[in-house]
Order: sequence, then structure tokens, then C-alpha cells
Amino acid sequence: MSTTVFLAAANGGVDPLAASLREHGFEIAAAPDRPVDVVIAAEPEQLERWCEEVPVIVLGRQGDRPVDRVLAFRRGCDDYVPQPFDHEELVERIRAVVRRSQRRGRVLRVGELTVDEESRVATVAGRAVKLSHKEFALLVRLASDPTRVFTRVELLRDIWDWPPSMRTRTLDAHASRLRRKLRAFAPGMPYIDNEWGVGYRLLGLHPE
Repeated sequence: MSTTVFLAAANGGVDPLAASLREHGFEIAAAPDRPVDVVIAAEPEQLERWCEEVPVIVLGRQGDRPVDRVLAFRRGCDDYVPQPFDHEELVERIRAVVRRSQRRGRVLRVGELTVDEESRVATVAGRAVKLSHKEFALLVRLASDPTRVFTRVELLRDIWDWPPSMRTRTLDAHASRLRRKLRAFAPGMPYIDNEWGVGYRLLGLHPE
């Protein structure tokens, strides 16, 4: 089955990029009115539109700064490709993002929390919790072994594909939002425990 890409990138290179992706076997969606596997975007507003529904790769602008990349990840993008970029590298980044998004199928249950990887739905006590793409990925990782502390390096590597040397507060921001959303439905559950200096686990040792 071919991978379907929607090019939401607001730059002059969309047509050549579409041609290149077609040569590599991707299907290009003409409009966002059909299911797609990944969105390639350029504007922050596009991230707001897409990141809760489908994986998003951002094509950076010429002369962008590290802070621009950090902000894009905080907004929920799955990968960031600075310009100028190599088309072969972009192709492999697309494939990697799609592979990560398709590693699903399990239904994880932890107390009143249920995480359905296939339908990408998380519920607490039967009520659906609206999560961004990255928040859901973080929840899946933590729920896979709910009492284990996952290190920051592990989570940044597995969810954001970032190197161990990367210094960022993105993980903390996502964990904080995820904790707030889960506790809105289950105030007594110690969801998303921060083990200072190490990382995060889904369940704390004691109810709060």
C-alpha cells in the first residue's frame, strides 16, 4: 500500500517536491479531503490544523534558527527538515515518521485508562481524552510499562527521534499537558510522574 502525502508547504518548491515524491512511490493528495499518512507543512498555523490528526513534517525556512525548530516541536510536529534539504533524506524521514505512526494495534489498559493504538483513542473511565499526536505517542510509550521510569533520552529518541545531546524542554511541556488532561478525568490518579533528573513514568507510587 502506497503512502499518501499532503503538501501543505507554503513555498515555491511544492511542484518539484511533489514530482520527486511521486518518483519514490508516494501518492500526493490534491486536497486535504481524504485520509493521508503524513502532512508536509511550513507555517505554524498549518501545524495547529494538522498535528492532532496526522503526523506532520515541517520544512524550515532559509536561515531559520534553533529556536524555530524547538517551537515547531513544541507545537506538535513529528520532524523538522531545515532548508536547503536533500530530497533523498526527506524521503527517508517521511518513511521513518510513517513507520512510527503505524506501530499500533495494541489496546493498553492501566486502571481506568484505556489506550487503543489502532483507533488512536485514549479514554479515562470511558470518556475520550483529546490528545495531540505527540501527547498520544508519549502516553502509549508510558502505558506500555506503567510503573517503569522511561529516561528523557529514551523518550526524546523514541518519540521525537532526537539525539541524546539535545537540550530541550519539549518533553516536559508535553508531559505537563498530558498530565493535566488525564487528571481532568481522574483527579485521584497519580498519572505522569516526574522522576527528577531521570525521566517519566505513567503511574506514581502513591495516589495523591
